[in-house]
Amino acid sequence: VRSGRLARNGYFCTRMSTPFLDTARRVIRTEAEALVQLADSLDDRFRQAIDMLVATRGRVIVTGIGKSGHIAKKIAATLASTGTPAQFVHPAEASHGDLGMITSDDVVLAISNSGEAPELANLISYSRRFSIPLIGITSRAESSLGTQCDVILQLPQLSEACGTGVVPSTSTTMTLAMGDAVAIALMENRAFTAEHFREFHPGGKLGARLNRVADLMHTGDALPLVQADAPMSEALMALSSKSFGVVIVADADGTLQGIITSGDLGRHLDGLLSKTARDVMTSNPVTIAPNALAEKAVGIMNGRKITCLVVVEPDGNNKPTGLLHIHDCLRIGLG
Repeated sequence: VRSGRLARNGYFCTRMSTPFLDTARRVIRTEAEALVQLADSLDDRFRQAIDMLVATRGRVIVTGIGKSGHIAKKIAATLASTGTPAQFVHPAEASHGDLGMITSDDVVLAISNSGEAPELANLISYSRRFSIPLIGITSRAESSLGTQCDVILQLPQLSEACGTGVVPSTSTTMTLAMGDAVAIALMENRAFTAEHFREFHPGGKLGARLNRVADLMHTGDALPLVQADAPMSEALMALSSKSFGVVIVADADGTLQGIITSGDLGRHLDGLLSKTARDVMTSNPVTIAPNALAEKAVGIMNGRKITCLVVVEPDGNNKPTGLLHIHDCLRIGLG
């Protein structure tokens, strides 16, 4: 019985793998070809929609029902995370009070492949009554949604990838791509940078990649810093008490002179305590600016096979303001 169950679950169904793969490849190729046709179909209406969205003083209200609703939520999230204030409003809830979320300063982006979703009717009427700009994403320009829109972003009328025409697949893929195209066009129009993106994405792997050196570096009293003419006994004390495995060496006015590592200690063991920090240090250590991305710092440390970078301001003074250790980067998921 167990073997039969495993077989039914696919563990021993090697003979069935080819039809499954054929189906998967057919679906993906169908949707890929649809995206090419979508790209080729774009016209001046896309520019009109972007101009309308750029000019809005409020938010982009994204709405849709069913599978279009799920895509609408993703589009709203992408817009919001790339500098365009946006919010998903469920069309059914809009008919029961949530229309109050929409103001005359907003733009409505309504999604319906057929353009005939009855749940959108009240929201469309509301936008027309109060002269709220309405952009529609639909495959049918002659539909209720298409005829009421100020601008229509029309999808090519293509077969769904399921082959039966009942499973939203090709249409939802095109809709998602259209939403991404709108979001990124707006992002580029606003000169939205990685630094702006980081403000909306402080968490996860993406947030880690966008951290600056200044966000992670050690400063002030935490720095293992000694003057160049300091005796090595003082440098050894800084080395052991700060626990970075390095000591930063500067001259009397704070200008970076070098760095002392365990390797430097090994090379100067003979009479070590009779020497000064300057005698033992390695001159011209690798440095990085505080506004550099932490990901870049990790690349430098990995490439040079070192564990620390001295942080200096990019003003030419070459004065150490911080120290970045590889462990600081590993702690947030970089490395």
